[in-house]
Amino acid sequence: MDGTTAPVTRLLYFDDMWALQSRATVLSFQEDGTRQAVILDATIFHPQGGGQPADTGFIVSTGDEADEQVRFLVEDVRSKDGVVYHYGKFEEIQDQSKSHFREGKQVNLHVDEERRNLNSRLHSAGHLLDICIRNVSLSHLEPGKGYHFPDGPFVEYKGTITHDQLEAKRLELEKEANTLISKGAKVSACILPYEVAAEWCGGALPSYISRDSTPRILKFGEHDGCPCGGTHVSDISVIGSLKVTQIRTKKGVTKVSYSIDP
Repeated sequence: MDGTTAPVTRLLYFDDMWALQSRATVLSFQEDGTRQAVILDATIFHPQGGGQPADTGFIVSTGDEADEQVRFLVEDVRSKDGVVYHYGKFEEIQDQSKSHFREGKQVNLHVDEERRNLNSRLHSAGHLLDICIRNVSLSHLEPGKGYHFPDGPFVEYKGTITHDQLEAKRLELEKEANTLISKGAKVSACILPYEVAAEWCGGALPSYISRDSTPRILKFGEHDGCPCGGTHVSDISVIGSLKVTQIRTKKGVTKVSYSIDP
């Protein structure tokens, strides 16, 4: 890409995690011979990060006539220094395709609903397990890395479980997760001042959250919240059935693997 510094992209899914369509303004269209990217002033596309895969979908130009519309297929989305890059290709190669994506042009964004819903359910399931960990007397485990991709999702925790407890705790976690899912609870996310965010998260925030920041806090019902920049279900019940497939402890880290119904 050309290395031009663009303004930070406004993340529309921060305000509405369930919107699948929106409008934006093109800031630039970039290509390096092998990749093409659209940079917008705002986006509902979630870039890969935070353990969540990128959204896919398409961006379509706006025009007075239907035959003037050009569709750009979004195959990958990444964020760098706050700028979101929508990578992909034109659905049909036309001489004037790029002209529809010049700076200042208005475009409509469409996120693939099926992929977004699955990614959101998997991400929410991972955070639900954080709650369940506390509920089944494993509060000594500190949440760490999460991988919420369809191919083998898991969450990791600093701390261990004795080997003779692994199977019992696996069953307890699975039972607790499905109990909470069956009860349901509203899911919300808000950008808050640091002190308020800390209160929402049980009185403290992770050390990587700067005290002069305004973190986005995810909350499941009345349970303690946690910082998160991803997309999630509207209610815990939407996750569906959850299975804890394995718990492993190694080198001071406990890894909880899980799956959900397709």
